Amino acid sequence: MSIAHNRYFDGNVQSLGFERNGHRATVGVLAPGTYEFGTDAPERMTIVFGEVSVRHPKGAGPWRDYAKNTSFEIPGKSGFDIKTGEPAAYLCEFL
Repeated sequence: MSIAHNRYFDGNVQSLGFERNGHRATVGVLAPGTYEFGTDAPERMTIVFGEVSVRHPKGAGPWRDYAKNTSFEIPGKSGFDIKTGEPAAYLCEFL
């Protein structure tokens, strides 16, 4: 197994990526701020620490709040905005 370290937005979002039994996932942390992400594959994001607000599609639509142990899915070939006022952590599963 190899582990990939990803850094985004000047290091304010960081994740570790891995693959197990043909399934890809990342676990990561978000520093306070607002971030815009694009998706290639469909994703399920589960918040494992803190709270975030998400807007999909990116740049449009209402903001929706997600607390610890809640999830949301984003279609492939799209994107979303995510923001948090305090540090938060997530698990991202590629579907």
